[in-house]
Amino acid sequence: MSSQYDVLALGAGHNGLTAAAYLAKAGKKVLVLERKAWPGGGVVTREINTPGYWHDEHSSVHIMIQGNPLIRDDELGLIARFGLKYRYGTPYAMIFSDQTTLVAYKDLDRTCEGIAKISPRDADTYRRFAERAIQMLPMFSAGLYAPPLPLGAFVAMMDQNDEGREILDAMQRSSLDLARQYFESEKVRIWLLRLVSENLQLPDELGTGFGMFLMPGLMHGYGVSQPIGGSGRLTEALVRCIEHHGGEVRCNAEVRKVLTSGGRAVGLELTTGEQLRAKDAVIAALHPHVLRRFVAGVPEPVLQRAERTTLAAFSIMVSHYDLKEPIRYHAGGEVEDAIMLEFMASDRLSDMLDDFDALRRGRISERVLGAGGDESIGDPSRVPPGCGLFHGITFAPYDLEAGGAARWDEIREEMGERSLRHYQRFVKNLTADNIIRRTIVTPLDHARNMPTSMPGGDVHGLAPYFYQTAGHRPTPDLSQYTVPGVERLYLVGPFMHPGGGVYGAGRATAIRVFDDLSIDFEKVVAAHS
Repeated sequence: MSSQYDVLALGAGHNGLTAAAYLAKAGKKVLVLERKAWPGGGVVTREINTPGYWHDEHSSVHIMIQGNPLIRDDELGLIARFGLKYRYGTPYAMIFSDQTTLVAYKDLDRTCEGIAKISPRDADTYRRFAERAIQMLPMFSAGLYAPPLPLGAFVAMMDQNDEGREILDAMQRSSLDLARQYFESEKVRIWLLRLVSENLQLPDELGTGFGMFLMPGLMHGYGVSQPIGGSGRLTEALVRCIEHHGGEVRCNAEVRKVLTSGGRAVGLELTTGEQLRAKDAVIAALHPHVLRRFVAGVPEPVLQRAERTTLAAFSIMVSHYDLKEPIRYHAGGEVEDAIMLEFMASDRLSDMLDDFDALRRGRISERVLGAGGDESIGDPSRVPPGCGLFHGITFAPYDLEAGGAARWDEIREEMGERSLRHYQRFVKNLTADNIIRRTIVTPLDHARNMPTSMPGGDVHGLAPYFYQTAGHRPTPDLSQYTVPGVERLYLVGPFMHPGGGVYGAGRATAIRVFDDLSIDFEKVVAAHS
């Protein structure tokens, strides 16, 4: 087996695989190394409980990636050649405690008709928000999927016109501030704030209001989707692309450190002692908090700033249920096709804010902030014929007020029961006679499963605050995907621009590597091979 490659990649999360795939298409000899027995990081679909039931480990909804030229223009042929197929359902819905619903369809007119039943004024306001956001999509796309401008230059550019200043203003406010300014109905406010909070942000956290523009634009402009067969089918298509172009993905290969020589990354050393060499570049999914452990030669001030980056105030607990039959909602079948479905225990905005405040303090309220659904309803390939599969997401703190993160092992099933009681308020048959088996995955499990990219159980890498945005994500030192003091080492992962979630953000890392290697990125992506 060769130990010499053009490019080595540490970590086979979907972002690392994306960067590696672009480089493999450019003709580079690429090897991706993964600690676990399977690739994908958080974008994985496996038979977790029972044979024949295919669960997404945690990442399930693909919304941010829909604006990425990786998918929009199929730059790597993932759709045309490597088997990736998306289904586009109803983007977003919420069931309230009285079993009424509010639904966002891709069709903006139909969405506004539903909002108008609650508040005609809010329907008009939402239409203006969404239409403005759709118009901004080309600008969003240009900035989200390529290396960011330095934050100062970005602010100066946005400050040149009213549209840019409006976005800049939103980026520094909280989503709660904007919801209260523009919308009158408590239900509409809750509906929007829960949508934006899917980015693991507190509604009242300053610097998070940008999602009030971005999310409606993506929903109505590009749609919200899931890969047929599960979220991990994106990972599988990326692996096929890499292998098609002569690259390799090796699992059960844990990296101990980045090898350096003369201030340059030259390879990777595995925990087995095996050393692999990289002629052109090393790409690494190394969170700022762990960079010191893996890389020598980084200036101390750079490491200190990296270690001060802020994680999200909360994470997620995932409940995987294998069911004898598909679930049925008390609210009826209209919400069954929703890709993102929220279950609200209260119709009062103050109650929801109290529940988020509890998360900030390391608690989980009895009124669970939960979402989920039966993904087999829109995709029967996920289960045996006639059966069902429930994927539940509960917002939960990593560091619990009583006992810290370690206590999750003790209360796992207790919290699973609390979330089940919440889901049962909205689902008729999530009952003992229908449940075959359940598995609970806690924030502590996320940290254990992905220690180099999701420390603290932050599945989005870092909090999405303004001071960790664009040319300051994760820090000004590291925002261009390079590492001061170590040439030809490039960072990739949810903690980098543009943020957490399924973005396909490795495209931006690849662009940076292409630039340094004097490879024409546009020529490579335009090539059919």
